[in-house]
Amino acid sequence: MTRRMTPEIMDQPGLSAAEHAAALRGLKRIHRFSRTLPHLVNALEPAMRAAGPEPLTVLDIACGGGDLLCDLARVAKARGWNARFTGTDISEQALEIAAGNARQGGHDIRFYPWNAVSDPLPERYDVVMCTLFLHHLTEDEVVRLLGHMAAAAESLAMADDLVRSPFGYVLAKVGCHLLSRSRVVHFDGPVSVQAAFEPDEIRKLAESAGLTGCRVDTHWPQRFLLTWSPQ
Repeated sequence: MTRRMTPEIMDQPGLSAAEHAAALRGLKRIHRFSRTLPHLVNALEPAMRAAGPEPLTVLDIACGGGDLLCDLARVAKARGWNARFTGTDISEQALEIAAGNARQGGHDIRFYPWNAVSDPLPERYDVVMCTLFLHHLTEDEVVRLLGHMAAAAESLAMADDLVRSPFGYVLAKVGCHLLSRSRVVHFDGPVSVQAAFEPDEIRKLAESAGLTGCRVDTHWPQRFLLTWSPQ
């Protein structure tokens, strides 16, 4: 299955606030159905256990509505982990929604606007992560972003995203219609799979970005989790 990038509705500047919010709600349901959170928690756990008296700092790039950050903050509180969470996104509208979700959940999460593809991150963090973002980018942009993530990560950089495959395309086509009424999700979901990477492709791009020795593990439903720690 050849990679094909088609502009997604979510990335268009003319998208209304109502449709943007509806799409983010749909993505929240898809994240939960895909069980993304347990895989992120498992990857984070060693860093959490190795953390000293200072809070472990975690940055989520392209955080969207902040749902995964809120879920991670909830898990950290339940497990007694000392962590401080931050989210960044290029969309001010998404950041407003994320901040509202964090307030509603009682989570102390900081958000700020940043283009992590074009600019190195302004701060260092123990953990730098992104989810469902790499498939939006060209290969050169992926290498640049992963390089920025590696430069800013003290302990761990990780990225969770779609696997490009015919089965993944069918899952996205069916799942997005079952889990959301948003026309944005219905269109963007299958298109995202077509723009996604295969595990070997993302491993090579990560190594080109300097993430030597990275791991790429696949998990349900047609996802991969890239993890890398500085030597």
